[in-house]
Amino acid sequence: ANAAEPWKLPDLDSYVPFPVTKVTQAPEEGFSPVTRDPETLARNWAVPGTKGCEHRIGGIEKDMKTGHISYDADNHQAMTDMRAAKVQGIANDIPLQEYEQGDESDTLLIVGWGSTYGPIDEAVKGARELGCKVAHVHVRYISPLPNNLGDILNAFDTILVPEMNKGQLKTVLQDKYGLRVKQLNKVSGQPFKIEEILNAIKTECCE
Repeated sequence: ANAAEPWKLPDLDSYVPFPVTKVTQAPEEGFSPVTRDPETLARNWAVPGTKGCEHRIGGIEKDMKTGHISYDADNHQAMTDMRAAKVQGIANDIPLQEYEQGDESDTLLIVGWGSTYGPIDEAVKGARELGCKVAHVHVRYISPLPNNLGDILNAFDTILVPEMNKGQLKTVLQDKYGLRVKQLNKVSGQPFKIEEILNAIKTECCE
């Protein structure tokens, strides 16, 4: 759908809280705010003011080992790499990519995201009824991408990405996986018509 409308605020009491482990007292070896979980790379979380766990907080970058404010170039590189790895690690907690239609036995893969789902879904359905060997995946997590998305993409001879822009996802996929990805772009302010995507599928299937 493409629309603007009021959105009812959800009842936050109905949400199940996610677990948070806080340091409630300083450990014998002393508290360090820069200690990280080796799996998630998340830091210790101590409520400011907890006895023995006082530490400097703020937006200025800190030294990876001491937690003191740092303007060191090598530390900045290391911290940037650490933050990128921390974000990438989120992929371990999001669902693996699944097919909306078709599977790896097909030859053409349509990759969509966002509001293009409806017309892509109907176009792929119509194309498969015509005998086209086309599959559809709809990406719901962009940064990071699902861990198995690369394996899915590599199973296809041709990948087509319909987008209502100049090729944002197509560019990300090519950069991330080193694949040649074809694009179908529309920036007229109007949603894709099923026929537009269906015709693109027919063109690829008949090449």
